[in-house]
Amino acid sequence: MARKGIVILILVLAAASAGPASAQEKLVLTLEESLRLARLQNPALLAETAKEDQASAVVSQALANFFPSINAQGTDVLDKKVFSVTIPSFIPGQAAQKVKFDFTRTYQMTFNFSLPLYAGGRILSGYKAANYNLEATKEGVRRQRQETVFNVKKAFYGYLLAVKFREVAQEAVTLAEKHLKNVRNMYDVGMAARFDLLRTEVQLANLRPQLSRARNALDLAELGLKTLLGLDLKQAIEVRGELGDKEVEANLDSATGQALSVRPEVLQLNLQKRVAAEMLKSAKAAYIPSVAIGGQYNLWGDQFRFNSEIWEDYYSINLVLSIPISNGMMNKAKIGESKAVLKQLEYGQRGLADMVRFEVQEAVLNLRQAKESLLSQEKNVEQALEAVRIAELNFAEGLVTNLDVSTVQVALSQARTNFAQAQYDYAIALAQLEKSVGAGEQAPAAK
Repeated sequence: MARKGIVILILVLAAASAGPASAQEKLVLTLEESLRLARLQNPALLAETAKEDQASAVVSQALANFFPSINAQGTDVLDKKVFSVTIPSFIPGQAAQKVKFDFTRTYQMTFNFSLPLYAGGRILSGYKAANYNLEATKEGVRRQRQETVFNVKKAFYGYLLAVKFREVAQEAVTLAEKHLKNVRNMYDVGMAARFDLLRTEVQLANLRPQLSRARNALDLAELGLKTLLGLDLKQAIEVRGELGDKEVEANLDSATGQALSVRPEVLQLNLQKRVAAEMLKSAKAAYIPSVAIGGQYNLWGDQFRFNSEIWEDYYSINLVLSIPISNGMMNKAKIGESKAVLKQLEYGQRGLADMVRFEVQEAVLNLRQAKESLLSQEKNVEQALEAVRIAELNFAEGLVTNLDVSTVQVALSQARTNFAQAQYDYAIALAQLEKSVGAGEQAPAAK
């Protein structure tokens, strides 16, 4: 028994120790995995996607107007005053008699149905408008997806940039510590002045807060990325990737043409114009007579029993013609409102086209500038590394001063910082170009 208890205790301890380890297992995030998680979990994207379900339900409501409506109503008469009629006497000299007639029954059941046959196009316009609105909502979802993709790329590359900045800050501290050690050794043997030693110590002290700020910036970048992906902020992650520097050549004319053809904002506005046009048709159709067929089937009886002899039934089938005459200028006001909405969308369409052209041109220019900066900064890092190597060797030989070494170390840190920033700027410029031309999410086929 004691041995069995020891075995159980060991198993319990093993399970307890395994629990936190599994909970703290790191989630590996590549750019592709980050984008996949964002599409599944980003709160803003999920909220926009829910609007598509709402628009689909509106289409179902519009479709229901084509079908007959049927409803039933049952009543139980709690109290009534019967109808009385005075009947004159047919015998001369006698008084007229008052007779009460009960034309109602205690229990009544009525079934009603109605089916529109012709409504001047209102029902069809409502259905078309609902479908156009659904397609416009889908374009809104696609737009939010593209916005989410761009934001995730910014956060992902921003995290990688924060890693680079931390590495640069760490390298600067390491070089300063190494140089301080050399200066202290030379000071101990009388080959360096105390002023050089103090200057080197001050330089190292100034670099350590920069390293602390770089680490803090990395933590903030990690929190921002987790928030965009809909992850628990306590979830441990490991980001794997490199700042993009792939060669891309952008043609302004073709990029602008693609943007005006597939950008979700452009397609969404076109669909909204179709919705407004159908609403205008519906408003004009209010002047047109409508035809419908309807009917009633009634059952009534004085006792609530399932006996066919107790219940009496009757029915009526009607053809209803409705002719609009006047509704206080309401139809005219609705037509004016629909025309104003349509005109607003037309003006908005012109402004949107200009904005799209501007965004594409801006993205192309930014990409070209980022590419030039990237090429120049990459060579600058190589030269700064060589300058640090030469300065450290010359300082050991007494050929350069401590200030010279400090200067080239600072120059190396700045060169690495500029190169990392150029890589980030290029990656973001490329992401901005993809977003501006509507790339990244499949556009619907032309109808």
